[in-house]
Amino acid sequence: MKYNFVLTATLLCLSPVAFGQTTAATIKQANLSSSNPTNAEVFTPVPNVVTPAKITGAAPSDAIVLFDGKNLDEWQSAKDHQSAAGWKVANDIITVDKTKGDIETKRKFTSFQLHIEWKVPADITGQGQSRGNSGVFLQGKYEIQVLDNYNNDNKTYTNGMAGSVYRESIPLANPAKKPGEWNVYDIAYSAPEFNDDSTVKTPARVTIFFNGVMVQNNQAIQGFTSTGEKHFYVAHGPAPLRLQAHGDASAPISYRNIWIRE
Repeated sequence: MKYNFVLTATLLCLSPVAFGQTTAATIKQANLSSSNPTNAEVFTPVPNVVTPAKITGAAPSDAIVLFDGKNLDEWQSAKDHQSAAGWKVANDIITVDKTKGDIETKRKFTSFQLHIEWKVPADITGQGQSRGNSGVFLQGKYEIQVLDNYNNDNKTYTNGMAGSVYRESIPLANPAKKPGEWNVYDIAYSAPEFNDDSTVKTPARVTIFFNGVMVQNNQAIQGFTSTGEKHFYVAHGPAPLRLQAHGDASAPISYRNIWIRE
């Protein structure tokens, strides 16, 4: 009886913390082995309640909806970081306008969960990297490739196919759908951390589910995406999500249902 009274009193004292809003940083700290060296039972922090979407792939209750089919109010041009995003919105989808260049979110992010859907046109032409090319740039710097690679029919370098961390890591499988059908990326991204002297303390990491199939598993990112040279890091803080208007001659791809959770 005495034990139960003490335990109840303890939990009541903790309740303002337990049932308040919990930050990701608080949970990250609590999950460190140094925070609980004896693996004791802990009762705080309590994870926040999130209401899942009724439809698979729709945004949960705590998501930031970046595109819901209506407009590009959350986006801007990546050229000058202030003018309106110039891509086309119709029939609940965004279609890339290659003459307008890349677009980026007005908001800046660090680590996040991202859901984004993309489709290569059914009548796509071209070969290799010139066949429905685009890209999802995490924090505007680290590219997850978008390309037609259905059934491995479009031959290209494998660390540049759909589901790859561009020019870095080959996807573990190729679950791409055929042109004209929607593909889905669900991405868990951990931002890099930097020391005071701007050297890398912890590299960025990414896990990617491509049409429900894991194609990157906690993969370390080597640095800023570039072509023709080794990737490297430049210290940075929160940064936008960017979508690429690739300059190849193939028909432009489309995006829809974009949301993010910090």
